Amino acid sequence: MGVMAYPLRYALADLALALSRAAEDAGQVRATAARAAADMIGDGAGVQLLGDDGRYEPITYLHADDELAVPYARLLDRSGEQPDDDFSTSLAASRRPVVLSGDEGEPVTGLPRPRHSAYLDPGGQLPVVHAAVLCPIIVDNTYMGYLILTRSTPESIYTEAEVELARDIAGELSLAVSSARAIERLRASEERYRRVLETIPEGVLQLDNEGRATYANEPIGVVLGMPRHQLINVSLRGFLDDHGQAELTRRLAECKAGRSTVGATRLLRADGSHRSVRMSMMPLEDENGRYMGVLCMVTDTTDHIDAKGLKRQLDHLRRLDSMGQLIGGISHDFNNLMTVVAGSADMIATTTAEGTPQHQMAKDILDAVGTGRTLTHQLLAFGRTEGNRPEIIPIPDLLTDVQSLFSRTLGERIGLDLAFSPDIWPVRGERGPLEQALVNLAANARDAMLHGGMLRVAATNEVVEPGQLAENAPAGRIVHMVIQDTGTGMTDETRRRALEPFFTTRPTASGLGLATTAGIVQGFGGHIVLESAPRMGTTVHLYLPAAEERTAPAIDRQTTPQVIGRVLIVEDQPEVAKLVQRLIEPAGYEITVATDALTAVTQVAAGAHPDLLITDVVMPTMTGPELAGALRTHHPDLPVLYMSGYTAASLGPQLHLDANSMLVEKPFTRSTLLAAIRTLCGPQPPRA
Repeated sequence: MGVMAYPLRYALADLALALSRAAEDAGQVRATAARAAADMIGDGAGVQLLGDDGRYEPITYLHADDELAVPYARLLDRSGEQPDDDFSTSLAASRRPVVLSGDEGEPVTGLPRPRHSAYLDPGGQLPVVHAAVLCPIIVDNTYMGYLILTRSTPESIYTEAEVELARDIAGELSLAVSSARAIERLRASEERYRRVLETIPEGVLQLDNEGRATYANEPIGVVLGMPRHQLINVSLRGFLDDHGQAELTRRLAECKAGRSTVGATRLLRADGSHRSVRMSMMPLEDENGRYMGVLCMVTDTTDHIDAKGLKRQLDHLRRLDSMGQLIGGISHDFNNLMTVVAGSADMIATTTAEGTPQHQMAKDILDAVGTGRTLTHQLLAFGRTEGNRPEIIPIPDLLTDVQSLFSRTLGERIGLDLAFSPDIWPVRGERGPLEQALVNLAANARDAMLHGGMLRVAATNEVVEPGQLAENAPAGRIVHMVIQDTGTGMTDETRRRALEPFFTTRPTASGLGLATTAGIVQGFGGHIVLESAPRMGTTVHLYLPAAEERTAPAIDRQTTPQVIGRVLIVEDQPEVAKLVQRLIEPAGYEITVATDALTAVTQVAAGAHPDLLITDVVMPTMTGPELAGALRTHHPDLPVLYMSGYTAASLGPQLHLDANSMLVEKPFTRSTLLAAIRTLCGPQPPRA
């Protein structure tokens, strides 16, 4: 044995080298060890290892005679069995080889889980084992299976030196299995890591010291607008503005110092668009702890930020909507009260001599009511509108009414100059939104004149040829309104985007003011143009189609043979109903009063024939339009004069005015009410 020591030592060294080269393939490791054992010791050798499930895997068995390898493998294989037999428990406990040999030339019958029929072969056709050695394989101090050597020659044995050599081979195999399994675990871990990086929704970049990408997953390609393979060796700096590049330099330095960083920034995509992102950066180290770059995870937060902005706008609009409803209700009730005050003061003024204290106090009351009416009208204009309720809007009245709103919006540092002539053509549309558009423009002008300035508002009549303004702009009779400020002005790029929704240059603004104004103007069928330059102020041109001339509606008297002069007043507020009666009764009209709509329907159904219906619009049991519809089933040509504490625009679809109906807004005076009656019914002499 001493003579063989050096060659065997070399052979074991060669085996160790071969096993290390095959370490990345566990099957190759088993085959290399089995081949070495069969060649170095003789006859056959196999490796039976435990799998991850704790059961034996299929055996790897090799024989000096290749034809015998398969039969012996089938004989000795314990695939799927648990290591609970005596041999396995003994090998695991003692960690020493088990040597077996047959008695008096008989085969070994005590192998693990013996297949008895295989050992007793009268014809000599089946493989038999006359000697065997089982050496335990210990990996990380855990039993992992065994190396088995077999001989088929009768009365053969394994010498002590051969058993020791088998033990050495099993030791080298244990080291190789440990390395192979570690490599398998590493490969599996890397594969799981790769799959995670490829399937997570966040973008992932691996950056070198200069910020160049050495790895990019698919989602980061979507965020940056470039295929992932084109991002390799591309610097992240190219997707950042100057501020972002400075931040990247700082964050790379933080990571190089061993600290992770998290922050928000904006990326410029390859197509020129911007995305808001959250960027997490952490240092990467090699196995020796040396810094080798940065792992950067990028989460696209653009949609989330936009959604938060939209939610803030929605919450703001909901609050405005609730406030509008509250304002509308209060203004309606206030108008009812002022109607009684104005009517009573009007009657006092007409029954007292001019110059007397009583007459002057009545005039003062009427003036105060007029101021209150203007205020409630403005409040209602900003209240809730349920639908499209257009009306004829006189521009002088509009600008006069919004003058106080302008003054409150602009403050004391900004002057206001209104210029218009009385013959400016009216426009047709909803008054409230148009007032809102003008106030929005005033607010924008105020924000551009932080140190004071002047706002000029002018209106003129113009006749515009088709295509003169723009392709889709209105033509014909146009009311041209100009709103000009002396503020800071806008750059050309800002001016081009100023009408976009949510575009703003102020962090606290919503970006809806000009966009809303543009939408309102377009709703009128109009056109808006912005002129601006830095330090030169801004001029907004509104081009609104003028309203068509409207003639007062009249009734064909040939179809109404009844005597006109009987008026049915329906008003759920008794004091308002009595006031209306007092205002028109002296003019010669015969009055019938009902404080609920059902009573009025009953009276007409029983034969009453009013020549005019004066009714409130909003009532508890039946609205004014519903009442008019019910009465017109009996008298189709019945004129209807509606009264309401709401403006026409605020009433929305609740009220539809045809050629035989009108609306007077509360509070009204006796002259206003009588003028409306004469418009509907024609002038009538007082009844005797």
